[in-house]
Amino acid sequence: MIPLPNECYYQIFNNFQHDYKRLFSCALVNRQWCRIIIPILWNEPEKHFKDIRFISTLLLMLNTEERAILIPFNIIFPSHPKPLFEYTNYITSINNDLDDGIENWLCYKTCARQREFENAIKYSLTAMLLRTSKNLKNLCINKIICTQIISENLYENTTITSIFLYDINGNFITNVINVLAKILYKSTTLTSLRLKSSLLKNREFKTLLEALDKNTVLRSLDLLNNQIDFEERKEEKH
Repeated sequence: MIPLPNECYYQIFNNFQHDYKRLFSCALVNRQWCRIIIPILWNEPEKHFKDIRFISTLLLMLNTEERAILIPFNIIFPSHPKPLFEYTNYITSINNDLDDGIENWLCYKTCARQREFENAIKYSLTAMLLRTSKNLKNLCINKIICTQIISENLYENTTITSIFLYDINGNFITNVINVLAKILYKSTTLTSLRLKSSLLKNREFKTLLEALDKNTVLRSLDLLNNQIDFEERKEEKH
């Protein structure tokens, strides 16, 4: 009997992509099936992000720089070995479900929500996901984690097709807009950009417009509920 190629197995198993119980059972049959099924199980992580076990798994995958951010909070990292599979390789989107998972994990560990600790974990995990996710397509982040490391990892990523940034202002906005402009100049994959509820200074708005004017790939642009500080321009003239 001629064995089926992996492409055929993938098509068969992909028909059960939302039947997690059946896929998990099939993944235990042999290594070949397991290698084919794991990417199917993890390419849509919404269900997993809310699971405290998955948050613990992600914490195991932080590098030294990402772990250092959490040291001031005296976090006890999980002691079990790193997972057999690099699950983050298969993740295709990062969204607000990650927030829910972190909240669930903190409530389980400390029985209380600590906003600063929660933001630090989200920052570290997002930096790690941007660094390790080889198939990331969709990214949704807000002002809490739009810092230098996140911006650098975002710029280095070459697979993202959709970015949604919201509530970006204060000290973060200049860095974010500069990185976003570089991405618009460079990227050949970004087709959708949403910028919502952010406060832009006049020069930042100009930087964004110039980058958009040069971009030929973007197909969808949504600038919703943003404010432009034109008063800055008046002050510069004086």
